[in-house]
Amino acid sequence: MRKNTLMTILEKKNGQIDYLTAADKIKYEAFINNLPEGYKLEVYMEVQSDDGSLAQLAKIHAMIRELSQHIGETFEDMKLIVKRRAGICIEKEIEGETFLYCKSFGKCSKEELSLVIETIVSIGQAIDYPIG
Repeated sequence: MRKNTLMTILEKKNGQIDYLTAADKIKYEAFINNLPEGYKLEVYMEVQSDDGSLAQLAKIHAMIRELSQHIGETFEDMKLIVKRRAGICIEKEIEGETFLYCKSFGKCSKEELSLVIETIVSIGQAIDYPIG
């Protein structure tokens, strides 16, 4: 069974917290409506900046873990596959030997982490396993 999760971004406007889009509000309402009575929610909030957020990192790691379990790959191998497909790895040849250098997710920008999430979703679609 897949985890029931919701990731959304809210904005403070005129002293009130509001959704950025109507779609975000609909996603929230669907999440709440599908939640069984008595379940507890873990809530984490962070002020968003131009750098990657802890929420993005948490989502990426959860998605990679779910995908790796589904296909029978180790978490570390799946993480490397995702990093390579997202373009945050480079290969360098030194004295005839090729080395792979991958950027840590923790050092990525918000845009790079968004691309990583899109890459994971794309991998899921390719194997007919919707994720995200």
